[in-house]
Formats: sequence, structure tokens, C-alpha cells
Amino acid sequence: MLMETIKTLRKQRGLTQEELAVRLNVVRQTVSKWEKGVSQS
Repeated sequence: MLMETIKTLRKQRGLTQEELAVRLNVVRQTVSKWEKGVSQS
């Protein structure tokens, strides 16, 4: 699933949710929701 892929790739690259959020120009809560499968937008 997408949520598992996002989390796995983020961890493989040694990024925190905050660091990934900055790179994607979103807030950390958005990354958290993606990883939990709450939101896909």
C-alpha cells in the first residue's frame, strides 16, 4: 500500500516526517496522515 511505501522509503533515506514534509512543501501532519492511511491528498 502507498502508506507503507512512503514510510519505508522515508526511513530508508534516514528522514524524519518533518524533513520529508519540508522537502515536499507540506506540513508534518500531512506526512503522518499519509503514513497512517488517513489521507492520500
